[in-house]
Amino acid sequence: MSEAIPVNVLTGFLGSGKTTLLRHILADPAFAGCAVLINEFGEVGLDHHLLQAVDEDVVLMQSGCICCTIRGDLGRAIRGLYDRREAGTIPAFGRLIVETTGLADPIPVLATVMSEPVIRHHFRLGNVIATVDAVNGLAQLDRQPEAAKQAAVADRILVTKTDLATPEAVAALEARLRAINPAVPLWRSANAPPPAEELVGSDAFDPATKPAEIHRWFDLARGTGAGHHHAHDANGHDVNRHGPEIGAFVLEVEDRVDWTVFGLWLTLLLHSRGDDVLRVKGLLRVAEVDTPVVVQGAQHIVHAPSHLESWPDGDRRSRLVFITRGIARAEIERSFAAFQAAFAETAPVAA
Repeated sequence: MSEAIPVNVLTGFLGSGKTTLLRHILADPAFAGCAVLINEFGEVGLDHHLLQAVDEDVVLMQSGCICCTIRGDLGRAIRGLYDRREAGTIPAFGRLIVETTGLADPIPVLATVMSEPVIRHHFRLGNVIATVDAVNGLAQLDRQPEAAKQAAVADRILVTKTDLATPEAVAALEARLRAINPAVPLWRSANAPPPAEELVGSDAFDPATKPAEIHRWFDLARGTGAGHHHAHDANGHDVNRHGPEIGAFVLEVEDRVDWTVFGLWLTLLLHSRGDDVLRVKGLLRVAEVDTPVVVQGAQHIVHAPSHLESWPDGDRRSRLVFITRGIARAEIERSFAAFQAAFAETAPVAA
């Protein structure tokens, strides 16, 4: 996996600044070896950066990046880029960035990378980066399911146009975003986005950055009150709920977990309620293994489990951050406890 090409997904609602952020990333010399899949060249405004056209869908940019329009199936576009790379008709890019449309659900992009055999042999997921407009973000999260879902599955969120919103509005938006996705780091951007490395360069699938990234998950989840108890604001509202729908919590398990039992439980949970499990990620303390197992999933997609060489902190319990729609923490806790108990009763007794 360390040799696979990382795929970053850049998502965000209409007018939230995805294109501005993309131009910022492509201008960074550290990311000159990127390939980009976008919907239309014109939307990104790359004309003055073009070096040459490879064909009607692919151009090489002055920065060294490759830019390709998505025509039809995303999987076909990714495979086509890789075939050109192997044939030597385009440079050997080391990263792929997929920019979704403003109304897009990012989950199908993740599913394409994870589920298509040819693609997952050569590529791996990197961070999902979501842009959120500081002026219109709160209303969009309330009224547009796509906007809330983009925030829920993100690994990084950039709050844009903060110079056009009041400090109170920015603070309220950030509180809402942390309630939706407590394990996501937030950045602000008025005119200058943060360094591209902070957004796209480090992720939980990269062996070099995995431990620090996972440590960050739990630090942020604890900081927003998404631990064992809910936190409330000054008006008594649960800040880990987004309206009646999206909620975030951490499932904590004291005892070691049987990997087979957990796998069956998660499979059944995602089969029956996968549409409403927007994100799950965390660490498992598996029976007969001293090091933690990293678990990540989004809706019906579960990434291949991986191991850390050591625990990121002194807490060796199993901890899973859930972001769900219409599923309460108590339902998940009861379901897992019942599943464990059922298997404990049927397990053979040692002689």
